[in-house]
Amino acid sequence: MTIAFGYEKKQVIQGLRYHFLSRPEIKILVILINVFALGSAVLFYFKQIQAVSFLIFSLLWFLLMLVIWRILPTSIYKKSKTFKDSFVMKLQDDGVVLSTGFGDRKWPWDAIQFYVETPYFFHLYFDARSFFLLPKDTAQTESSIPEIRAMISSKVKKGK
Repeated sequence: MTIAFGYEKKQVIQGLRYHFLSRPEIKILVILINVFALGSAVLFYFKQIQAVSFLIFSLLWFLLMLVIWRILPTSIYKKSKTFKDSFVMKLQDDGVVLSTGFGDRKWPWDAIQFYVETPYFFHLYFDARSFFLLPKDTAQTESSIPEIRAMISSKVKKGK
């Protein structure tokens, strides 16, 4: 199966957000900041802490969300030349071949540890931090998406 594609900025940024928010360390950080922000709100309401403490935890929450939701995905998008290039990907029985104007690269299916499907992409993970985004809108027809999904799921285990 051969797929030709490029990337759309809004979709890539949303895919990167999904990746960052799925990381366990980010999940824990978001939960802790939310607990401390809510705790400071309750303590402020009962006049156990000063307004400055409540303001600091609220500011931490706001900054964390700003970094995860806006700054981090946008900076990754701007730094990476990958998202500005166009590709041809061949899904074969023995692996994946990715072609650009610069050359080809082949990965056997066992080099891909797991995949995650999101609204816009199939995230093909080589390890916990290294992945490739395969856009779903590259499929010529809606019936191609189940074929791509079937090919990937038959060769790679599904992630969380």
